[in-house]
Amino acid sequence: MGKIAFVFAGQGAQYPGMGRELAQCSQGAREVFAKLDALRPGTSDQCFSGSDEDLKNTANTQPCMFAVELAAAAALAEKGVKADVSAGFSLGELAALTHSGAADLETGFRLVCRRGELMAREAEANPSTMAAVLKLTNQQVEAVCGQFEEVYPVNYNCPGQVSVAFRKESLKPFSAAVKEAGGRALPLKVQGGFHSPFMAKAAEDFANVLAQVQLNQPEIPLYSNCTGEVYAGDPRALLARQISSPVRWETIVRNMIAAGVDTFIELGPGRTLCGLIEKIDKTVRTFPMETRADLDKILEEVAGC
Repeated sequence: MGKIAFVFAGQGAQYPGMGRELAQCSQGAREVFAKLDALRPGTSDQCFSGSDEDLKNTANTQPCMFAVELAAAAALAEKGVKADVSAGFSLGELAALTHSGAADLETGFRLVCRRGELMAREAEANPSTMAAVLKLTNQQVEAVCGQFEEVYPVNYNCPGQVSVAFRKESLKPFSAAVKEAGGRALPLKVQGGFHSPFMAKAAEDFANVLAQVQLNQPEIPLYSNCTGEVYAGDPRALLARQISSPVRWETIVRNMIAAGVDTFIELGPGRTLCGLIEKIDKTVRTFPMETRADLDKILEEVAGC
């Protein structure tokens, strides 16, 4: 058997009721929610009972996603399922960082809360959004983006899918240009143009926040969104830069597979990352992890319980 990777979901996968089953079936998950509620009262209520509109607010999305993801990790840990390597998509990178032991739960949560606040602020100051471009190569997407001002390729997700950030008024002309090139632009459920220059001030301010905390070396290999490679040295510079830089998700997955990973477990709501990984390499196994049924399947097929 090859290595197991835990991959932590990013913004856009959230939904009302996420994490409720985890709290019902796992003592470890309940403890995570309780600890985070003590730091940010109402976090679990937002996850379990918040409206779709509440959860779309970046300042809420990021701490709520973090909570569900670390609760999922705790539920797996209870059953003895551990990761050999780890990565997270966008905000999921802070969940992965915390799970890896580079930050304790309180520090990781405080960081993700502040990150969400800063990114929400910049989204309001720079009205922008994102779309996933399908059916075009990376180079084709970059060429279409080059036809516009302030249109940026930001998430290199998998073959034939790149997310792009732009000002809201650019959605129609950009979508038309994508269609003319043979692709399709699918608007994303996000509040701003993340991982682009629209977030430059948030990245700068988050660097100042990170400068005030102590981070340890990860206990397992942790892959960087910015480089697609395993972190080496102090992770703070890359964590700050990540906010305004593209996510190299396809590179991360290919590097993990080259390092011996053949099983990916996606922690958090939905199975967006599972879908991307399957498009990158159909030979690996992927498992979502957010419900009781997900946990049971992982225990049966991965842990052999």
